[in-house]
Amino acid sequence: MDDSVDRMILSEISRDGRATLSQLSEAVGLSVSAVQSRLRRLETRGVIAGYRAILDPELVGAPLSAFIEITPLDPAQPDNAPELLEHLTAIEACHSIAGDASYMLFVRVASPRALEELVRDIRGAANVSTRTTVVLQTYYEHRPIVTVTPDEPEGSEASD
Repeated sequence: MDDSVDRMILSEISRDGRATLSQLSEAVGLSVSAVQSRLRRLETRGVIAGYRAILDPELVGAPLSAFIEITPLDPAQPDNAPELLEHLTAIEACHSIAGDASYMLFVRVASPRALEELVRDIRGAANVSTRTTVVLQTYYEHRPIVTVTPDEPEGSEASD
């Protein structure tokens, strides 16, 4: 991303995906039509992959979150754990990682018992060993990915 205005637009919508074109226009100093055109271009290029609501885990019945490292029991087995675990909807994210484990899962469940059942299901479905770390408190998540770089002046000149 070489365009500072596009980066400002991305920063704004990553903070508030429901920001109106008018709000974005005001924030970046372009007309509403110019912002709309830039958004369409960013969506077409795949830079903006989608928009989604952020739910409160406690209010939707999944207050307990955990990280689960998984490691194949047999190193010779196929590396298909993500596909084997895809049906488990309590798994919110699956990351391939460097280190002793192969993958790091982020999960949300209703209770310690539900977490125990999920770990059992993961072990059985993917033939893996697990190491679970329960999250006690989350201070922040869903932070904006894109921000304006500190050495760029705010509202720098850009044409559409």
